Amino acid sequence: MLTVEARTEIAQRLWDAEVHREPIPPLVETHPELDAVDAYQVQLLNVQRRDEPVLGHKVGLTSPVMQQMMGVSEPDYGHLLASMRLAEDEPVQISRYCVPRVEVEVGFLLGEDLPAECTEADVLAGTEALVPAIELIDSRIADWRISLVDTIADNASSAGFVLGEARIAPGDVDLRAIDATLLCNGEPIERGRSDAVLGNPATAVAWLARKVSAYGVRLRAGNVVLPGSCTRAIDVTPGDTFRADFRSAGADLGSVSLEFRS
Repeated sequence: MLTVEARTEIAQRLWDAEVHREPIPPLVETHPELDAVDAYQVQLLNVQRRDEPVLGHKVGLTSPVMQQMMGVSEPDYGHLLASMRLAEDEPVQISRYCVPRVEVEVGFLLGEDLPAECTEADVLAGTEALVPAIELIDSRIADWRISLVDTIADNASSAGFVLGEARIAPGDVDLRAIDATLLCNGEPIERGRSDAVLGNPATAVAWLARKVSAYGVRLRAGNVVLPGSCTRAIDVTPGDTFRADFRSAGADLGSVSLEFRS
């Protein structure tokens, strides 16, 4: 494990990279001994430094392809902070970020605290509603040349999120069969399905509840959980307007949009 001083130094480098929009080389090049435990501690240092409400968490690396690429057998997670919440009616200034991308997600709004030994059934019982979501991801690591510990330390590459207005009761839909279409400037560019997320996005939420409980954290009523993307990540350019549409068994489950400006 790294020393406290080394973790603090890494956290400062990531902080500076975000503030100045100047990505840094992969952390494993300067600290090859960095492991996942150290990386989560680095992430937490910068979360604590922000000193703002935690609205929930995001889960990453939920597809088999991404796990194989990273050489891992489980997802990772990051924090969703108050300043990261975006609005559909307010264009996002792209210059605030390094190399932003968007992902399409079926968000979970929790109505109850989830237990430490959480199951998919507990997730369904504790979820107030499903909600259309787009996550804005960004990497403070140059050229997205990330390893597992790079992305964990960098808050799981999370930078923002926006929620649509629709609210769907989890019992009213098959969580494994929600179709998502991402449009850019009115043209469909990507399609995916919710079972791309560990076979069932509720599985990702249950994993998260168990994982954070090891650090004395619980997923609480009112939290937002983004369980992982239904589609590949899409690069963002100034002037782009994205909309994600969600359907299941022919029924409209709502949409969410996000506009970018220079």
